[in-house]
Amino acid sequence: MSIAGNVGLADLPRICPLISRRVQTSVGSDETRVVTVGEVQFGGGHPVVIAGPCAVESEEQTLAVARAVKAAGAEMLRGGAFKPRTSPHDFQGLGVEGLRILSKARRETGLPVVTEVMDPRLVETVAEHADMLQIGSRNMQNYPLLVEAGKSGKPVLLKRGMAASLCEWLGAAEYIAKEGNLEIVLCERGIKAFPAGEYSRNVLDLGVVPAVKKETFLPIIVDPSHATGVASMVEGASCGAIEFGSDGLLIEVACDEPGAIRPKCDAAQAINPRTLENIVRFIESRGASRMWRKAHVV
Repeated sequence: MSIAGNVGLADLPRICPLISRRVQTSVGSDETRVVTVGEVQFGGGHPVVIAGPCAVESEEQTLAVARAVKAAGAEMLRGGAFKPRTSPHDFQGLGVEGLRILSKARRETGLPVVTEVMDPRLVETVAEHADMLQIGSRNMQNYPLLVEAGKSGKPVLLKRGMAASLCEWLGAAEYIAKEGNLEIVLCERGIKAFPAGEYSRNVLDLGVVPAVKKETFLPIIVDPSHATGVASMVEGASCGAIEFGSDGLLIEVACDEPGAIRPKCDAAQAINPRTLENIVRFIESRGASRMWRKAHVV
């Protein structure tokens, strides 16, 4: 029986020919495209650690976390200037002022910045401050936003929709690629499933990491913070993601020094800098023993 709109893995060469291994046969079956952000390389053989606050809440908070994550070994800074929240009454971020704070944090620490853009009309503004644009889970299928992000020429971090199939996710990436921008990094951040919310925020689908690598040459990283929603689970989830072949991690961090203000956004999933350092050490210890896929600039 034919069902309208129903797609599967067999349809990927038609849906996303620009990023499909089965179409782009010049890319080896074990090769990953290297996406460069500043001096950081995704897919280059060493997992990239992106860390920082969930939201930019103040200059003091953001700079403190930026210094801490750099000291712990992170290579990029994350932080939301614009925050999509379930309730319109919750903290929504500082907007353009938040972007200015992120720019200051980059100047001070040297860490490239990735931050979310939610509105096609704001792509140019966010791109002026960010080294990499993030498309969040809620906006994975916001097609006008994907098109504008693709046109920006900036590298794009594309999160998986919380209920998206692999085909839908790669189809979203194709919208960016169609604008001539192949500087795309995919990010698994957990999906909605039966146990979601019972003991973790979402269900971390580590099986999608090798599945992505089989179907496309784009690098993929994992967000263990949103996947678990529980700070004590983040380190274990991070290690599991690395063992599954993730090209990096996107982690939320909050300072826990005496007097530090509790984050307004997703405080329960933010780890402290010491835990981040443990994760970085794990990656370094695995680097000497695991066989990474050969990197290839497409």
